[in-house]
Amino acid sequence: MQYGICHLNIVPVRLEPTDTSEMVSQLLFGENFKVLEKRKKWSKIRIAFDSYEGWIDNKQYLHLDEEEYALLQSSAEELSIDLVDFAVTPNTQELTPLSIGAKLNFINKLNLEFEGRKIVGVQPKDNLLNTAYLYLNTPYLWGGKTPFGIDCSGFTQMVYRLNGYHLYRDASQQARQGEPLSFIEESEPGDLAFFDNAEGEIIHVGIIMRDNYIIHAHGKVRIDRIDHSGIFNVDTNQYSHNLRVIKKII
Repeated sequence: MQYGICHLNIVPVRLEPTDTSEMVSQLLFGENFKVLEKRKKWSKIRIAFDSYEGWIDNKQYLHLDEEEYALLQSSAEELSIDLVDFAVTPNTQELTPLSIGAKLNFINKLNLEFEGRKIVGVQPKDNLLNTAYLYLNTPYLWGGKTPFGIDCSGFTQMVYRLNGYHLYRDASQQARQGEPLSFIEESEPGDLAFFDNAEGEIIHVGIIMRDNYIIHAHGKVRIDRIDHSGIFNVDTNQYSHNLRVIKKII
């Protein structure tokens, strides 16, 4: 088995091994993964954090040995907490941009220095919304995980990850986590609400706030009303999503 680490900021993970293929997720700086298949220009990978699979350009990652990979897996994540920051190459003062959520555990091994703010370990549940507000007005981007573009499940995953909690990548996968609640009134800020389509498939997720509000990525990261029917868009005065279930993750 081969292993790798992303040494660049916001690398696309694609459905197929071509630059024109759909982006299904992203690698942030410092994320590590297993290499499942390697071709001349592309590698199929399984991301360590959420086991998500896709293809990345061979020029956009560095190899790790098995011992280094195991060390990263056993260490608590150290993540950049500012929306945008940078690491510096000591000798040349060359800058590497970092977005919030960049993983810093292996930064010295990459011959870089980082002096910005970082977060380590599990944070209180009531910090989830403080983190979520950092992404307000981020444009929606299918497969995105950053303040420059994010999708609904990428948003919830990153908010939880920055507070030391593990969520899977897609809304349908996240919906299998946690304990279901019978009523909105039972929920707490930070719980997750899931929404389905006419076929009953989970297609959307957002984070419950106080007083029947929800923050979610739909066009942009925005705040709307939520009730037992679903999400009521405050701009269009219409329901945009049909509520399926509310889950308490932590």
